[in-house]
Amino acid sequence: MAKKEIKTDLWVYELLKEANINLSPQGSDIKELSEALSKASKKGTGGVGYPEYVGVVKDFVIVIEDKASVDKHIKHDENNLISQKQKDIENYALNGALWYAKAIIKHQTSYKKVFAIAVSGNEKNHRITPLFIDDGAFIREPLEDIETFMLLNEKNIDEYYKREVLKEDSPKQKTKEEIEKIATRLHEDLRNYGALDDRNKPLVVAGILLALDEMKAQNLTLEHLNNDTINTDGNKIYGLIESNLKRSSLSPQVKFDKVLTQFSVIKDTKKINEICEITDKKGSKINSTPLKYYAKTIKEEIFDSIHIIKNSYDYLGVFYSEFMRFSGGDGQTLGIVLTPTHITELFCDLVDLKMSDRVLDPYCGTAGFLITAMDYMLLKTDKEEQKRQIKQNQLFGFELQSFMFAVATTNMVLRGDGKSNLNDEDFLKQNPLKLQENFMANVGFMNPPYSQGKIDKRLTEIAFTEHLCDSILKGGKVVVIVPQSAMTGKSKEEKAIKENILKHHTLEGVITLNKNTFYGVGTNPCIAVFTTGLPHDKEKICKFINFEDDGFEVQKHRGLVETIHAKDKKAHLLDIWFERKEAPSKFCVKTTIESDDEWLHSFYYFNDEIPSQSDFEKTMADYLTFEFNMITHGRGYLFGLDENKNKIEAKNE
Repeated sequence: MAKKEIKTDLWVYELLKEANINLSPQGSDIKELSEALSKASKKGTGGVGYPEYVGVVKDFVIVIEDKASVDKHIKHDENNLISQKQKDIENYALNGALWYAKAIIKHQTSYKKVFAIAVSGNEKNHRITPLFIDDGAFIREPLEDIETFMLLNEKNIDEYYKREVLKEDSPKQKTKEEIEKIATRLHEDLRNYGALDDRNKPLVVAGILLALDEMKAQNLTLEHLNNDTINTDGNKIYGLIESNLKRSSLSPQVKFDKVLTQFSVIKDTKKINEICEITDKKGSKINSTPLKYYAKTIKEEIFDSIHIIKNSYDYLGVFYSEFMRFSGGDGQTLGIVLTPTHITELFCDLVDLKMSDRVLDPYCGTAGFLITAMDYMLLKTDKEEQKRQIKQNQLFGFELQSFMFAVATTNMVLRGDGKSNLNDEDFLKQNPLKLQENFMANVGFMNPPYSQGKIDKRLTEIAFTEHLCDSILKGGKVVVIVPQSAMTGKSKEEKAIKENILKHHTLEGVITLNKNTFYGVGTNPCIAVFTTGLPHDKEKICKFINFEDDGFEVQKHRGLVETIHAKDKKAHLLDIWFERKEAPSKFCVKTTIESDDEWLHSFYYFNDEIPSQSDFEKTMADYLTFEFNMITHGRGYLFGLDENKNKIEAKNE
């Protein structure tokens, strides 16, 4: 072991420890692996091979080689394959890891799947590249680089193998796509048999879910809906919704009436209460009211698996988004852009949400943030009284759109309460000090209405942010997702608001997100985090992070898809955010700020990476190629060659 690699070895050990992976250094105490390595010396002498770390996780062998310099990460041969020349095996991390992996496959039969891992560099500047080979010694292309070893621990390695090597979808992705397919069919059915508008489609779905919940409580079957022309299916569903909201203790009466009124579309829309011929998903013709058919579809495909939605996934939000997409809109006409679940979960992680926190979302939409926050807090306690407190007294929201308010309430009711502190009012008209007194919220999450500032300068995203910061208790946290333009402060009004925010609150940092986070909407978003009630110190060091590469990608006909790397990349982000690790400036810049700065990573970024020998050689080669090309094309004067020639000629004369 070279002395210069000792630090890298120790850093790799810490990474393994963090991931809860137990590998042996410099060999293996597993008999089969020890024997396989007994003639695997990288020198090719037939002596013992000593990889940095090797061991078994489930039925996978993991073998790691590391080098102190990123220059020594990988060497390709003349065919652009990973070189297996002896000198390259000795000197390059991935080449050496592959050598050991091939020996393990060749010289034992107990283990047939091997991940060869190359690590180079240090904690701040590094590469970690996995390579998989199997018992057919089939060598694939290296897999995408990772930041931690968590994808290879006992909890994650099977899914990592299935998704990265076998290219299968995860159960979570399948569930999401199934819900989207159901939403697609329901949209068509709601349009074909109900002629419902965009606002009413999600209300019908939400109302039927509440009615099915009540039918279950009353031990009723779908035969309760019998296509009656007097006491219509719509009247029955409306009555069930009313009973369910009473059973859920929705109060006060004014709020109860507001929510129930939104569902009147179910009993008052004549077309969905009349018998017609319907073609079901199998192609069969049935005579039924559209409402009964909708109820049957929702029960079979959603409600009977209702345990799935008792988590942080906002399925009613998915339905709303799909309905908007298929109707040719995206919600922006209503000022609504719903937040993806992976972002609502990231918000909770960024503030390390605790079971005692009190959370306010002033533009709650379908209640995605509140659902996720509830789920996070409930998982942190086993006490039923604490759970009841969380649901009833620690979640607060505003939603001005009445139909969306009803959907949000349904979302919370289906998760067992939590709906009692939703308010159908305009957040901007609320007195911040009064909100502090009434709610005593110490955490604020917000995805504000976008592009409203074009109409009214008081309705910019940064203005909404200031109002939320003012509404949270001193020392609390506010996290917002806004367009990047909100952090630049182009107009004089926005500049003034940014300056005023720093007079009363502290900016902790801003995270630039994947441009496709709101896929199909065309917004480049970022997340800003503030500590409330404490003026920003001029010496305060803020973090500006480039998280555009977040492990989510757009796939044809599927939209934004979570890859297996999302989990790893998020873990790395949180390590940097909580300063558990260092990162190069291309990922994170730490700096003081001014109010008139653009609060974005791109504004503060500088390249702090030391050029490697290969970088130097490539730059020199590029320059010499360019110079030769210019000279051969008669442009040597660019390099002073004509001037030198003239001097020589003058001297000879």
